[in-house]
Amino acid sequence: MGISGKPSELIEIGPVLRDHVPVIKRFSGGGTVIVDSGTIFVTLICNKDVVPGVQPYPRSIMSWSGLLYSEVFQGIDGFQLRENDYVFGDHKFGGNAQSIIKSRWIHHTSFLWDYDSRNMAYLKLPARAPKYRSARNHAEFVCRMKEYMPRSIFIERTMKALESHFSVKPVNLDAVVGSHSSGYVHSTRLLSKHELKDAVTTLLESRALSG
Repeated sequence: MGISGKPSELIEIGPVLRDHVPVIKRFSGGGTVIVDSGTIFVTLICNKDVVPGVQPYPRSIMSWSGLLYSEVFQGIDGFQLRENDYVFGDHKFGGNAQSIIKSRWIHHTSFLWDYDSRNMAYLKLPARAPKYRSARNHAEFVCRMKEYMPRSIFIERTMKALESHFSVKPVNLDAVVGSHSSGYVHSTRLLSKHELKDAVTTLLESRALSG
């Protein structure tokens, strides 16, 4: 879930605790997503002046990302950036989150390559949702990217699209993590069972007072 997300408003805490589902609060904004082996992540970490014409503001970054992925999904009917989501028609398959500081920005996306429909039951319908969702439940709202494009083709096209904007080369992740680990303060963290139980208690108390 995003940095400002509240567990009691976004997830079904009872089933999450019962099934021992880890809940991670990340450092960036955005909504809450189910993550498993079928999720593909793409993260862009950019200095503020690296992309011509892109300002370090959410709307500017989002618009540019829509153009970038238009190259990736060229020829696939229905792809568009819609209210900060990547969709095929009116079905979401990519959710975005950002973090922006003075000198750089991060734009990262979780693509629903595949997912277990049963896991969507852990998510509540958020109070703030895009208009095009039209109060649809998760099963009716999202779709699987694998039904539109093979995974290998997606990776190949994404790399090609990035190469039109950046100089791209493969880097070993361990080397990157090792060289930047000193003094780094992690703000993404796993929520404890105690925090989740407290969220339930607070919700029940709030309902009792309002009732």
